[in-house]
Amino acid sequence: MEWVENAIAIGSRRHGENGVILEVMTRARGRCLGLVRGGRSRTMRPVLQPGNALSVTWRARLSEHLGQFRVEPLVERAGILMMSRSATYGLQLMAAHLRLLPERDPHPRLFDALAVIIENLDDAGISAELIVRFEVLLLDELGFGMDLAKCAATGRTDDLVYVSPKSGCAVSREAGLPYDNRMLRLPRFLSERLEGDIPTATDIEQGFELTGYFLNRHVLAPRGLDLPEERSGFIRQIDSRPGG
Repeated sequence: MEWVENAIAIGSRRHGENGVILEVMTRARGRCLGLVRGGRSRTMRPVLQPGNALSVTWRARLSEHLGQFRVEPLVERAGILMMSRSATYGLQLMAAHLRLLPERDPHPRLFDALAVIIENLDDAGISAELIVRFEVLLLDELGFGMDLAKCAATGRTDDLVYVSPKSGCAVSREAGLPYDNRMLRLPRFLSERLEGDIPTATDIEQGFELTGYFLNRHVLAPRGLDLPEERSGFIRQIDSRPGG
């Protein structure tokens, strides 16, 4: 069996003396692993670094086998990304999130989002918003999507400032105010976005609190997992920015 796909490297581990098990995300086939023989060579090591865009050819006798990758570089970004601590944490966080998905399960929207995030990881402000949006999308892809389009109590589509921690639905200011201390905050950039709007540090903080709550409740805690340490590291880095 054989297939060829464009992919983004998200991780690798040593296999034997010279080999590497490469982990990639593809648009059509989801998260895939394969053996790269000679992957620890001086030539191949830089190519297989997380964040690089690759063309991968997978071969195996049977579909259930690990298989082997033949790899060709398309865009090598890893060297630039590793120069930024926030970019490094952000890339590691994306990989941790993608490992929540079953292997070889296609999620084209997540692949497209990952590609956009990687292109913007050198800007911590932009990437922070994109990663919050990625986590919203991840919840949706895993079957735990939030309804942030209208108020669950009144049906209003404006002045949405809360999210119900029980239902994951948006709630308007008027309907939610009596329960203010029980509600999660809905940052404006997730409910409406005016041209020229730039999320504030508070918006980003609220976004991560919102997605973190539902990721922990629906995805991680049932598997006996915690939020990834890389997530806390990324948040610390964006909080330490001047003006962050």
